[in-house]
Amino acid sequence: MILKKIDPYPLFSQSSPENWAMNFPWLQNLKNSSLSRFKELGYPTPKQEDWKFTNLDPIFQTTFQIAENLPSDLSLFSAWKPIFLQIPNSIRLVFLNGYFAPELSGNLDALRKTPVRVEDFYSALKSNPDLIENKLAQIDRDPNNAFSALNTAFFQDGALIDLPDNTVLEMPIHLLFLTANQKRPSVTYPRVLVSIGRNCTANIIESYIGANREKYLTNAVTEISVGENSRAHHCKVQIENLNAVHMGRLTVRQNRDSEFTSHLISLGGQMARNELQIALDGEGAFCALNGLYKAGTRQHVDNQTLIDHLQPHGTSRELYKGILDGQSRAVFNGRIIVRPNAQKTDAIQSNKNLLLSDEGVIHSKPELKIFANDVKCKHGATIGRMDADMLFYLRSRGIGEEEAKRLLILAFASEIIDKIPIETLRHNLHQTIFEGLSHLGLPGGKT
Repeated sequence: MILKKIDPYPLFSQSSPENWAMNFPWLQNLKNSSLSRFKELGYPTPKQEDWKFTNLDPIFQTTFQIAENLPSDLSLFSAWKPIFLQIPNSIRLVFLNGYFAPELSGNLDALRKTPVRVEDFYSALKSNPDLIENKLAQIDRDPNNAFSALNTAFFQDGALIDLPDNTVLEMPIHLLFLTANQKRPSVTYPRVLVSIGRNCTANIIESYIGANREKYLTNAVTEISVGENSRAHHCKVQIENLNAVHMGRLTVRQNRDSEFTSHLISLGGQMARNELQIALDGEGAFCALNGLYKAGTRQHVDNQTLIDHLQPHGTSRELYKGILDGQSRAVFNGRIIVRPNAQKTDAIQSNKNLLLSDEGVIHSKPELKIFANDVKCKHGATIGRMDADMLFYLRSRGIGEEEAKRLLILAFASEIIDKIPIETLRHNLHQTIFEGLSHLGLPGGKT
């Protein structure tokens, strides 16, 4: 499969040895129809409102080949190992270049005597194909999303998480997607399918990490259904290298009295775009979207969120915070829709941005669309620089200027990080962000 500059439509070899979808006619039909839909849509352009400030030239100007299925070698990621490759007491599924790597995964035996399923797509299709057939592409059904259609057409493997009713899973599930050791620019299509039954509790982590400085494209899609009276925390950590492009999409459907919390941490990539669509399709459902994005040099980060209140007595809270330095660009486009039937909705949305240079730009557009008359909704956005009084206070206590700036930036970021329920992950993110701020905090300076 190749994406070409002159012809951006992908070429796909049906005889590829990795194309095990051919063994399942329903899956092959789904892939074929998705490819046809992508060809009808084409790639998005800045003429579309949601893409007004995001240019896809980093994709068009590169020829990407589908990533190779290489022997697993965790040493490629040795610099990250103490931080993200191991979350203690977690159930870990590792995918290298888009393919499941069982020898790098861990703690799967902990689920052997339980009805919980955490496995790669290929294993799930061999043992229970109906489970995937009945749920794949059922939550994410936007017919106008080109990158979602592209993912469905070309994903090579994926992760399945299935929790039956009344399951309380104390161990977090860590899905780790690694990209490394490609001779030419590559593309991967991670796919995650999560089904959570009634009265369940689960913590799920998705990590995306790239080794070295290779150029690659990640096009990831995650679908999550949350059953009645269930609690689900989802944390996505994206720390891909500065030559990578990340296109991520998360769609969630919630049932009655369910709770879903998203923690999105976007720290890497030449260009990163994350789309979140949450449907509160049950009375009394609650969701919280917490996001932190940091961009420097010439990075571009784009966050598109939609919280759709479909039923009464729903509650949503959204807080996204951005840190911009150098000539970076950021987009926040957050929408909350309250449908006519969603009376007694309570929704709050906020986007806060910290500019560290004169050249950084943020396009922030929080938006409410309300079609009900008995609701409590508010939204807002702020863009500002570092607090000079706080900086003076720290310096008056003997703290150096750069150290004081790093402390203030970390305090700004901590409001998001501290909401993550997994202690080890919180600690690792604090450490990573603090160490990564050595080049930040010099307003008007070069990076």
